[in-house]
Amino acid sequence: MREKPNVLFILADDLGYGDFSFFNQGLSQTPTLETLFHQGICLTQHYSASPVCSPARAALLTGRYPHRTGSIDTFEMHGLDRLAPDEITLADILKNDGYTTGLVGKWHLGAIEKKYHPTSRGFDEFVGFRGGWQDYYRWHLFYNEKLGKSDGRYLTDVFTEEAISFIRRHKREPFFLHLCYNAPHFPLQAPEEDLKPFLQEEGLGKGVAYIYALVRRMDTGIGQILEELKKLGIENNTIVFFTSDNGPQFGEGEMSTTRFNCNFRGCKGNVFEGGIRVPMLIRWPGRLPGGKIVEAMVHFVDWLPTILEMIGIATPSGIKKLDGESLWSALQGSKNQAGKRFWQWNRLYPVRTSNIAMRDGDWKLVRPPILATMKFPPEMGLVDQEYTYHPGKITAIFDLKFPEFLLEENPPLLFNLKEDPLETTDLSFRYPQLVAQMDKETDDWFQSVEEERGKSLI
Repeated sequence: MREKPNVLFILADDLGYGDFSFFNQGLSQTPTLETLFHQGICLTQHYSASPVCSPARAALLTGRYPHRTGSIDTFEMHGLDRLAPDEITLADILKNDGYTTGLVGKWHLGAIEKKYHPTSRGFDEFVGFRGGWQDYYRWHLFYNEKLGKSDGRYLTDVFTEEAISFIRRHKREPFFLHLCYNAPHFPLQAPEEDLKPFLQEEGLGKGVAYIYALVRRMDTGIGQILEELKKLGIENNTIVFFTSDNGPQFGEGEMSTTRFNCNFRGCKGNVFEGGIRVPMLIRWPGRLPGGKIVEAMVHFVDWLPTILEMIGIATPSGIKKLDGESLWSALQGSKNQAGKRFWQWNRLYPVRTSNIAMRDGDWKLVRPPILATMKFPPEMGLVDQEYTYHPGKITAIFDLKFPEFLLEENPPLLFNLKEDPLETTDLSFRYPQLVAQMDKETDDWFQSVEEERGKSLI
């Protein structure tokens, strides 16, 4: 009988390619991730499903574009992050096949009501928070359904310790552990021993110093987890994935977090490469080579079918139609890669002409964000913050009438990513027929996913 491999899927929050020490000449100090890089494969054309976290996480767990699932924005207190209850998750599938499933860290796919709780979505165990962020010191965490308060430990360390505990308890059975660190997402809080080296680095701003400190602490924790796998003798039978939910968040001012990201255009929140192209490392000793670069295009929606093929589980017959496809052969070196892929995100409700993109081979079509569609009523942020610090006091989502957006003309841009991966040169005027064709396909895609989203909300 085939021994089922364990799956450890680690997801960072707002981490970019430029936050890896092997891409920034050692500035960020990530020796564990560098070791993973040399022990496994690194994908260089790997994409999140969204430039913000909730929609991206929905696609990762379902293999479907986030619009279809109902998860369209990050405001948990208005239900915009909710993963529709009838969606089948990767955890559901693996649990049904005999895996013990656990989620440690950030959920952000439904903060209120039991039917949106991780233990109702395929996870046997949950230690983490259900909203979009937590204070690293004054945290509130759910232990399954029981709410607990901070005990003085640093939050990243709590997640590392809980992950190790889960692995120890389930070392003799196949497990799926989804470890979702909130680093390096705000608030900018880090232990002194991690922060000090970066504050002393000449030319490094204070905000970026905190970001690198957050990443350094997470890297240390991942190292402890990998060492535990080795100590328990299950290293070779555990597939380790490491990626980020979207690109890095940039900001200006004294605590600016704008930093090196391999010179990609854009950042978190937009569909240029800097917002959606994210790092991916995969280690599976004996099955995948070490130190190999894989250039195939892979999208978050592809991971559910890919992981199922890797571990030998058939796609369930009752599952909704997947948008992704298995790219296991591409990870092993074949030439195939994902077909056409799409992205769209703006605040409150989707707008077809704002912040939308399509990739087809080397070509990428982009309609940049329309400023009006990226704004939101300030009270939305305030109630989310209230939930973060007082989650036990809020038991229902807030209703709010969303304003209509004033839309402006927003012509598409066209890039050839093979020749211009940094998206510096718009070629739309040279290839009008290609633009028209891709724009039509984008329109058809948007109508399709929006129609299904309407059904998921009923």
